[in-house]
Amino acid sequence: MDRRGAKRRAQEADVAEPRNKLARPALSLPTDPALYSGPFPFYRRPSELGCFSLDAQRQYHGDAHALRYYSPPPTYGQGPKFDLRDGYPDRYQPRDEEVREGLDHLLRWLLDHRGQLEGGPGWLAGAIVTWRGHLTKLLTTPYEQQEGWQLAASRFQGTLYLSEVETPAARAQRLARSPLLRELMYMGYKFEQYMCADKPESSPDPSGDVNTNVAFCSVLRSRLGNHPLLFSGEVDCTDPQAPSTQPPTCYVELKTAKEMHRPGHWRSFYRHKLLKWWAQSFLLGVPNVVAGFRNPEGFVCSLKTFPTMEMFEYVRACPSLLLGAWQPSHRV
Repeated sequence: MDRRGAKRRAQEADVAEPRNKLARPALSLPTDPALYSGPFPFYRRPSELGCFSLDAQRQYHGDAHALRYYSPPPTYGQGPKFDLRDGYPDRYQPRDEEVREGLDHLLRWLLDHRGQLEGGPGWLAGAIVTWRGHLTKLLTTPYEQQEGWQLAASRFQGTLYLSEVETPAARAQRLARSPLLRELMYMGYKFEQYMCADKPESSPDPSGDVNTNVAFCSVLRSRLGNHPLLFSGEVDCTDPQAPSTQPPTCYVELKTAKEMHRPGHWRSFYRHKLLKWWAQSFLLGVPNVVAGFRNPEGFVCSLKTFPTMEMFEYVRACPSLLLGAWQPSHRV
């Protein structure tokens, strides 16, 4: 690419367009993994700058009161037998997805802490500000053949802000969710309720409502190649027994998946679901993903911990899976 031309186009993008001028067509990225193979770019270990909480009404609080504590069941005996259908739909309060929040909560935190950033507010010039979920979509693009995405990029005082725009296809898919899919979404949140306590020394209480408005979000700083990153991601819980209490290495990601009994099931799991788990946790610096495997009746029958930095080894250990499987060296 002509660097002078790229610089000129970037400068032109900063100039406000006349209101009556037609919008330019959105740029697109091909998804062929071969186009992105090569050495993995430098990615600085994320460091936490701060956090914020969202309450049951989705209101912002600049503290950690929504942080939950990892409290798994005893390891002896049979499986935990968590009933993931319990409370559905009577005790389920899902977030209103018609409300498009964009970067609002992250920008609120940034306004409150702008002067406290290491290097001062000037550090933001040239940085990228976004959500972890948007970076996950970018990272997994070479392997995503079903779901497209669209991001809006806004440059202000040298900082690039990335926010997702819901595509017509994504909106149609969201509105057409089947009752089974809605219940499966609930099960994921219900699993968190079984595995998390409100205080470090207390036990989980799965009798309450599952309210997906409530969230604890970590705000982190990193660097991808030459690009400074400031981003935020929702955190499921922190482990009071972790070797280090320094965030984000004390955080734990919680996931659910169906029980798998055949090689084909594991092949699909490694190639698709584990990829997204790795991307989400790697970007945020979360060291472990704890998965609950459910049976067809919705009961969790077993738990398994997947160390983030060892996930690719599960694929490497099965040579038959390598053909067409993901590799960390592929990147956008």
